[in-house]
Amino acid sequence: MPTPFEVLALPLRREILDGLRAGPRLVGDLAEELGVAQPIVSKQLRILRDSGFVSVRAEAQKRWYALRPEPLAAVADWLEPYRWLWDRGLDRLGEHLDRMEDS
Repeated sequence: MPTPFEVLALPLRREILDGLRAGPRLVGDLAEELGVAQPIVSKQLRILRDSGFVSVRAEAQKRWYALRPEPLAAVADWLEPYRWLWDRGLDRLGEHLDRMEDS
């Protein structure tokens, strides 16, 4: 079983997750939106499902894929100790912009 970071390493899988942010989607809709053949998207959805990133709900012949928050929360938890790296940069940018307004 791949780690969450191995799953997220493939850009197409991240694009699929991005496509699911607005809600459940059909594989054909995702494939069309991404401009990728449906079998390729189906294969990546299977990997995302097997690793817990998405769930699938059958409705007649259709398969609806949806995000599952738990693996993403685990990644966010791992990143938390590093958040200061970009928070500090954003704080400095805000201070710089404030100084520019005052000039």
